[in-house]
Amino acid sequence: MISISDKTEVLIEALPYIRRYEGKIFVVKYGGAAMVDEELEETFAQDVTLLKKVGVKVVIVHGGGKDVTEIATKFGIQSRFIDGQRYTDEPMMGVVQMVLAGKTNKDIVARINKHDGEAVGVCGIDADLIRVKKFTERDLGLVGEITSVNTLYLNLLLDHGIMPVIAPIGVNEDGQAHNINADVAAARIAAALKSEKLVYLSDVEGVIADSELIHSMDEAEAHQLIESGVISNGMIPKIRSAFKALEADVNKVHLIDGRVKHSLLLEIFTDAGVGTELIKAMSPELG
Repeated sequence: MISISDKTEVLIEALPYIRRYEGKIFVVKYGGAAMVDEELEETFAQDVTLLKKVGVKVVIVHGGGKDVTEIATKFGIQSRFIDGQRYTDEPMMGVVQMVLAGKTNKDIVARINKHDGEAVGVCGIDADLIRVKKFTERDLGLVGEITSVNTLYLNLLLDHGIMPVIAPIGVNEDGQAHNINADVAAARIAAALKSEKLVYLSDVEGVIADSELIHSMDEAEAHQLIESGVISNGMIPKIRSAFKALEADVNKVHLIDGRVKHSLLLEIFTDAGVGTELIKAMSPELG
């Protein structure tokens, strides 16, 4: 049982952060265990609602690849992955749109609104929110590379107290829907909004090196860890998109463990934090 004095200390510790972030935009990439464990789904909804109630403007970008794979299998559509990324042909795109912009998105919205979070579910097709061109680095089918984000629409929602919950689907100039990597989508949206923070919830503590959690890391350090193989697989595009967001004036990026209850609040409102913070490189004169 936490004592009254301990509870008071937690609230006092949070106060300067609440003052600092009032009116600022946070983009949260929501995925992993936090989306499939009922208790974690509930605490996430509570966390983002609390952030909104203390004056933070919250934008959520969610994944849902597990649900897409399950529904595709039921329809007899085989899932195919290239270097960890889903190949999206026309039948699979139909499943992606149905699942991500449909059930998955609305389930998240409903859970947040149960706590009075005033969320609304959208995807990149709505109001031309996310415009894309075909991803050409490798052939992934109907996978898009973001060319623009309708920040006017997002700011309109945020300025009226609405929390956008975004399914990572974009549209090209011909109106063709494209699947988008949710990590990349979150980073591009955060960059377009010049958000105060971009937070990735995933199934790892953060970046681990020599069995120790790295609490803060700049791009040079990240590059060394990629070269040495410490950062690998799906973490690489996440890290690279994070630093692109920092280059575009996102203030800080956080990688946190969505398997820990209330990890979002612990990272933002406590001195110690619980994950890895990615920061712009320090200038030489500042050390």
